[in-house]
Amino acid sequence: MKSLPKPLYETRRGTAYVGDARHLLRQLDDDSVDLVLTSPPFALQRRKAYGNEDQDIYVDWLLGFCTDVRRILRPSGSFVLDLGGAYMKGRPVRSLYNYRVLLRLCDELGFRLAEEFFWYNPAKLPSPIEWVNKRKIRAKDAVNTVWWLAKTDNPKADITKVLVPYSKRMLKLLEDPEAFYTPKKRPSGHDIGEAFSGQNGGAIPPNLLQIPNTESNSPYLRLCKLAGVAGHPARFPEKLPAFFIAFLTDPGDLVLDFFAGSNTTGAAAEAAGRRWIAFEIDHGYLAASAFRFLAERSEVQALATYRKLRQDPEAAERIVPEYVQQVLP
Repeated sequence: MKSLPKPLYETRRGTAYVGDARHLLRQLDDDSVDLVLTSPPFALQRRKAYGNEDQDIYVDWLLGFCTDVRRILRPSGSFVLDLGGAYMKGRPVRSLYNYRVLLRLCDELGFRLAEEFFWYNPAKLPSPIEWVNKRKIRAKDAVNTVWWLAKTDNPKADITKVLVPYSKRMLKLLEDPEAFYTPKKRPSGHDIGEAFSGQNGGAIPPNLLQIPNTESNSPYLRLCKLAGVAGHPARFPEKLPAFFIAFLTDPGDLVLDFFAGSNTTGAAAEAAGRRWIAFEIDHGYLAASAFRFLAERSEVQALATYRKLRQDPEAAERIVPEYVQQVLP
């Protein structure tokens, strides 16, 4: 690292920094990060407490970070960008901002689109209110686009690390393929006669990730409540970054989230045995994110750590629980 400031806090595997990511990204070395995974504030019409840019300038604003993202990625690295959709102001017409982001990342900055993913949140409330709840002329918006990008054609990836359980029907077929399936060509011409020849430990997941965002009584939220602070209002579920961390990195690799918020990405990386860096411009949100690593401390100790982090922006404390130090290699 070139000259990063002192972190707000550290764990065994990661460091969390308060500051503007545009400046902090410049302090990271070329070809030093294995996975950049982030969910920036979306280009919504309504202003949010955590800050979000107007749609008219959003694409330029976001691309201002991404030149350095490409520079710091290893040739084998990946950039995973979660973007929610939005409507145009006062019209039941979708904004194309997330697609413009993708096109400019590829056309201007030289990223490759390895694959597009879609995160479906079945627990999402009906929105936008005007078009869905009131006028009832649109379906609820429950899917985010997740762009998996890379600086080369062949980023590190291993789908066998994120296999999903077989269905009951598939398990029966695998037990006795001849009794349940007759090999034949499909109308498309594909010959799938050898597809069920053995047990592979699970099924290959689709690029539609169904992950409910239903965190309501986690240690993070419980400790936020005890501290008298609100949890970050735009948290994504830990299973989302955990999927890409397992899929695209190896133990010991470095993961960066430059819009860390409540640092869900850092927590997922820590649990997976990866090193991590978190950048977050809001000191309060980042201080409260330490609660994600304090579940095994007493409430008194956790709140004391939080107060220290809030009172002194330069304070740094090793907060990883003892049991994690014992379990992780």
